[in-house]
Amino acid sequence: MDTNAPRYNAVAVFLHWTIAILILGMIALGLTMEDFPISIRFLAINLHKSFGITILALSVFRLIWRLMHRPPTLPAEMPAWEKLAAQLSHWGFYFLMIAMPLSGWIFVSGYAKYPTVFFTLFEIPHLPMPEGVDGKAVGAQAKWLHYWLAMGTLGLVALHVAAALKHHFINHDSVLRRMLPMWLQRRGTAVL
Repeated sequence: MDTNAPRYNAVAVFLHWTIAILILGMIALGLTMEDFPISIRFLAINLHKSFGITILALSVFRLIWRLMHRPPTLPAEMPAWEKLAAQLSHWGFYFLMIAMPLSGWIFVSGYAKYPTVFFTLFEIPHLPMPEGVDGKAVGAQAKWLHYWLAMGTLGLVALHVAAALKHHFINHDSVLRRMLPMWLQRRGTAVL
């Protein structure tokens, strides 16, 4: 194993893991919160919306960071089709990380009865609907899209994790280690 392989910088690693954990938690919450007792459902929905806005902001920042900072190169021995698949999946993630919270924001803007209060600090305004557009119809379509973007994200996450584990345990290359936080590393060798 090449322990001197280039790594993602600390900001990219932090954003990767923070957004990944938030998105997986949000999908779990989104799929279950309608079953919560009414006494905590409103709180769960508002937390879901607040974390969604947080994910949107972090994802836009991450995309800008990625455009300004080149990622480490993939291993030279990696087949061209795998390199293309890696690039397509990464750009797919950027699309999903922005489209999923945006579709949720459009949904609540056209459909929801209650405002989004960002972690009880301040109100996030609803997105304006063009004149003559039925907000409830747009919101219903956005809700459907939000759900399917979440399902697409789960599928892409499964593929992403499988590819990272393949690179680590079968190919024995640096692909997984270059995105691991430093605290998971011991003297240049991954704990995994």
